[in-house]
Amino acid sequence: MKKLKFSFIAILFSFLFLGIYSCKKEESGEKLSLEFEKYVLENGLQVVLHQDTSDPIVSVAIQYGVGSNREKTGRTGFAHLFEHMLFQESENVPQDQFFKTIQDLGGTLNGGTWKDGTIYYEVVPKNALETVMWLESDRMGFLINTVTESAFYNQQEVVQNEKRQRVDNNPYGHTSWVLDKALYPENHPYNWQVIGELVDLQNATIDDVKEFYDKYYGPNNATLVIAGDFKTEDAKALVEKYFGEIKRRQEVEPLEPQRVTLKETKRLYHEDNFARAPQLQMVWPTLEQYTEDAYALDFLSQLLSDGKKAPLYKVLVEQKELTSRVGAYNNSQELAGEFHIIVTANSGKNLKEVEEAIKEGFAKFEKDGVSEKDVERIKASLETGFYNSISSVLGKSFQLAQYNVFAGDPGFITQDIENIKKVTKEDIMRVYNTYIKDKPYVMTSFVPKGSLDLMADNSIKANIVEEEIKENVEVKIEDNNTAVVKTESKIDRSKAPEIGESPKLNIPDSWSVTLDNKMKVLGIEQNELPLVNFSIIIDGGHLLDKIDKNGVANLMTDIMMEGTATKTPAELEEEIELLGASLRMYTGNEGITITGNTLVRNFEPTMKLVEEILLQPRWDEEELKRIKTSTINSIKRSSANPDVVARNIGNKILYGENHIFAYPTSGTEESVESITMDDLKSFYNNNFSPSVAKFHIVGNIKKEKVLLVLASLEQNWKAKEVTIPTYELNTERDKSSLYFVDIPDSKQSVINIGYLSMARTDPDYFPATVMNYKLGGSFSGNVNLILREEKGYTYGARTEFDGTKIPGPFSASSSVRTNTTKESVEIFRDEIEKYKEGISDEDLQFTKNALIKSNARRFESQYALLGMLNDISNYGLAKDYIANEEKVVREMTLERHKELANKYLDASKMGYLVVGDAATQFEKLKELGFDEVILLDKDGKEIKTEKVKL
Repeated sequence: MKKLKFSFIAILFSFLFLGIYSCKKEESGEKLSLEFEKYVLENGLQVVLHQDTSDPIVSVAIQYGVGSNREKTGRTGFAHLFEHMLFQESENVPQDQFFKTIQDLGGTLNGGTWKDGTIYYEVVPKNALETVMWLESDRMGFLINTVTESAFYNQQEVVQNEKRQRVDNNPYGHTSWVLDKALYPENHPYNWQVIGELVDLQNATIDDVKEFYDKYYGPNNATLVIAGDFKTEDAKALVEKYFGEIKRRQEVEPLEPQRVTLKETKRLYHEDNFARAPQLQMVWPTLEQYTEDAYALDFLSQLLSDGKKAPLYKVLVEQKELTSRVGAYNNSQELAGEFHIIVTANSGKNLKEVEEAIKEGFAKFEKDGVSEKDVERIKASLETGFYNSISSVLGKSFQLAQYNVFAGDPGFITQDIENIKKVTKEDIMRVYNTYIKDKPYVMTSFVPKGSLDLMADNSIKANIVEEEIKENVEVKIEDNNTAVVKTESKIDRSKAPEIGESPKLNIPDSWSVTLDNKMKVLGIEQNELPLVNFSIIIDGGHLLDKIDKNGVANLMTDIMMEGTATKTPAELEEEIELLGASLRMYTGNEGITITGNTLVRNFEPTMKLVEEILLQPRWDEEELKRIKTSTINSIKRSSANPDVVARNIGNKILYGENHIFAYPTSGTEESVESITMDDLKSFYNNNFSPSVAKFHIVGNIKKEKVLLVLASLEQNWKAKEVTIPTYELNTERDKSSLYFVDIPDSKQSVINIGYLSMARTDPDYFPATVMNYKLGGSFSGNVNLILREEKGYTYGARTEFDGTKIPGPFSASSSVRTNTTKESVEIFRDEIEKYKEGISDEDLQFTKNALIKSNARRFESQYALLGMLNDISNYGLAKDYIANEEKVVREMTLERHKELANKYLDASKMGYLVVGDAATQFEKLKELGFDEVILLDKDGKEIKTEKVKL
């Protein structure tokens, strides 16, 4: 897959949520701004209101001035753990009802914790605003009396599973821990990870939690933002009603910046159990956000690494072929900053060479300098990026909250943009000389196990402590059954507020045309922002690959983005960037897709580039060589990633070796190596045709203008006949099979259970999706509530039907703590069978509410509307298919639900794929009585049990 993107991504990344947002751009050169009203309650709660009536929804965000930077050594991970605790229950919201209540209203919700803050958010239909106020105020002022030993223990387990999934079981997962320990002194707030130390999580007590809550979760340490379709006077009344009586808590003093310096370079290494290629990171200490130098450092990172002209790309990728890509970014935060360079080397390459090549890249940067065009190239994407960032009320609420917390002004957007515009080429060179050139840094070498010869010179071993796999011991904690002491309130908080009438379904109008060259065009005019998003989908994709030449379609989409017949790769990339546009091309199982995002005024020149990419490929042999090397190294790197292994082997089990879907879209090392330019040209000449293509567009543009711009492509892209192969599928399984893939010392087991079911076009597909919702189609699904919320075995569990034009699987999946593998598989199996007995009327009503009411949120963004057009054209659906789906949901009965469950769910005939540590788990799983048990290696080949140390 090749992606050309707007070059301002590092700036957006370094701000986390603090991208460039606005909802108003005045004419005549006036400054961009985000309109809002801010006021403060007597208890210190800061309130920001922003009205947006584009859709009948509201977003609520509450940001607390507490992140992991408020923790102490030995008590790390509390902010993140507490984020989880606030979703459990409060005095007036029963256990596990927070998610269910919001979903029942048709809403979505979540929370996030990072080093400098914690945020909770909901997006709901506008009639549910009061319910959100009730929920959020209850956990702010009426929570701590409900924190029990059992609920606390459960969330400790959930967070530990999150760490295992995101850190312990991932290639290079421990890198941030090593870097932060080396860069920041022991008492610095950035010395530890947001997720915390495992031992600290295990040793935390309820008293610790209560102290943390009292200190940091008061109204005087929070910002509440409401954005969306509401009346200001109504919103203010609700804020006062629900939050006004909550008492101030301990005063929280603001933290002052704590920059760090290094006296000397530190070099560390780690043998990574999941890495298959060495990775080098270099990090320099910089400075906090919103400072003059922080803006210039953002530009520096882009100029050093992003694009074909970047010096690090030129040296490491083109000249020395040490890697396929170089990453650099500046991460300026509330207290300090870091400048990162990341290089994942090609397989077998030595990190000594990588380090030297980075130095050569620096020398080239110093020699070539920075041009005015370089600076303007980066700034060109600012406007597009800013509008993309405000395409949802949630994005606007994030923006207002974060600017208020960190800059003291929700309207800081205006100054932020001005600061970015002020950056000059002299500023960029100055910060390079001040923070990077000849300055000490922290460097990490993460190498595959047994490959210490690949690490950089003079590195010392990082002191990483890895968790041991132990027997699972079920802990039963008996809570005191005495009634919860209720905090006094001026209002009745004992039940949720009444909600008004839900917004009616309002499907946007769409139009469709078939051009003379047989390309279908579908569009929706949306006038909120001066943007367009578009896609071209060419049917075929991976289906057109041959098994002995697997990966041609994938390389095809890569090579076509590497220049055109009249433009070098660097020239094409620069033209896209100067338009502030984003173009991406990738291969899927059933199609090749080009996606584009640009300002309306730049749609026509952007489409000229798209036409040139489609009709005038460059066929650059040097680029093909680089792409093949990059693809092969990517395949090697993913070969020990448990999630990738599970996906690849799962597809082999589902489709069988004679189906192309049994093989990854990327190809194999051997197949990619064998692909030639002639293979690509043949694929292009035989399969690229408008007769199997669809063009979708959403944005502030009329049908007539779209067709006018497409006239050239219509004339020049000639139709041809394309035959897309079909494959026989065996959808009849007659036994339960355990397939166990051994990844030694895996800290989690990846579980994927299921079998082939039906296509998206099957009349039962959507009804079955509705049926599945309460089993595992949401956070409140049965399998997640048991495996995560009750047992604490996993970070998440789900079930789903995943059909396309070709029958796809029903699957049940999760990543669970290694020593709970057997129990988790058993729970999945039992719950699937139990579900066939039928659900309660309450659960059916919950399903209906969640699926019908959520339609109010369904049409907000251009990306969502683009997806709707894709469904219409891809599956031959009616323009109002969503209304038909809503009718299916409304008419679902308990009897029909049970009928569908019994027709499409049979745990006794499913395949049970487990990827994990065979030495500790394989024999246990055999006890579950499967019809057949097969032990596989990571390539899906059967191995005899005597070859594994059990």
